[in-house]
Amino acid sequence: MVLPLLTRARMRLFVRASATLAIALAVGAGGAVTASGHGSPAKPIKVVGSGLNGPRQVSTGFGHLLVAESDAGFITAINVKTKRKKVLVRGLFSPQGVVESGGKLYIATGEPAPDSDPSGAPPSGLMVARPGGTAKMFADLTAFELKYNPDRQIQFGPDGQPLDALSNPYFVLKDRAKHGFLLVADAGANTVLKVDRRGKIRNFFTPPTVTTGACKTAPNNTKSGVGCDPVPTGLAYGPGGLLYVSALTAEMPGEGRVYVVNQRGKIVKVIKGFTAPTGVAVDKYGNVFVSELLEGSPPPNAPPPPGFDPSTVGQIVKVPRWGQRKYAQVTMPSGLLWRDGKLWSSAWAIAGFVGIPNAGQVVIVDQRAFRSAK
Repeated sequence: MVLPLLTRARMRLFVRASATLAIALAVGAGGAVTASGHGSPAKPIKVVGSGLNGPRQVSTGFGHLLVAESDAGFITAINVKTKRKKVLVRGLFSPQGVVESGGKLYIATGEPAPDSDPSGAPPSGLMVARPGGTAKMFADLTAFELKYNPDRQIQFGPDGQPLDALSNPYFVLKDRAKHGFLLVADAGANTVLKVDRRGKIRNFFTPPTVTTGACKTAPNNTKSGVGCDPVPTGLAYGPGGLLYVSALTAEMPGEGRVYVVNQRGKIVKVIKGFTAPTGVAVDKYGNVFVSELLEGSPPPNAPPPPGFDPSTVGQIVKVPRWGQRKYAQVTMPSGLLWRDGKLWSSAWAIAGFVGIPNAGQVVIVDQRAFRSAK
């Protein structure tokens, strides 16, 4: 699976569909674009950070929000009271995940964006840096994938070229296991990895290839030749120390999953029925929140409808411990974080793909924003 998360074909459709809308959407104070849409009131969705480029994971550190700005190559700190931003690390190649530990920033850097120039790109991996410093490789995830290949897929074709992404880490989380350090969702390698304090890597959980619905006949570089890659994209702990893993599942509509696994990496529950989930968060009651980055986007390889508005793409799904699912329209959400009784989300995460620079945001999504399906 190639990340950032749009396929080349779908990216081109977005750009073509929104070319005439980009200027109109981007104007306003500071070029910021609100996160509400579908006619939903703006009040339940509060913008706490704006002017970002490709915001992916949202975490906390140094008393601030931390955001991985994939398009800008920055790790940025946001003061949620003043909304002021400060770049802590710059010059990164496609940073997608970030977590602070012991005064250091551990940063997941991924593969080149579709149709970008890959020359000079370092291997996908987990970098480490102090604020204001230069990032260095901490754990080479590409080397681990080449050596161990946890998902057992065919990596190279007859011409020696990769058949798919090898490693593309998308999210980092502090490991709560005894003697644990970090967990990394490697979307390209289709696995969740453990990384210790010395940078040593071992496999923790590899979601299965999905073979239901449209995935049953989807061509793939698996040994059987079919199936959808799981593509883990988000990590969060829930009650009882269980780990929740969102899985993009090759962007196949309705086939996205959230896997709930124990401390041994064994599946205890699977939550199904999502479309391109890119983030997950869990509150103390066990309510699960899942970001669907591409909900409402044009189908792959099909022209967008007349007047297509990219601000209507994306939503966050609330899966209550009891009861029916509810939905909040947030434009192009990616990373989710439940913190201090609030749901935080990046928004307009792929606005750069539709020609709208500086449109990325971090928002607080109030529970009032969630509504039942119509």
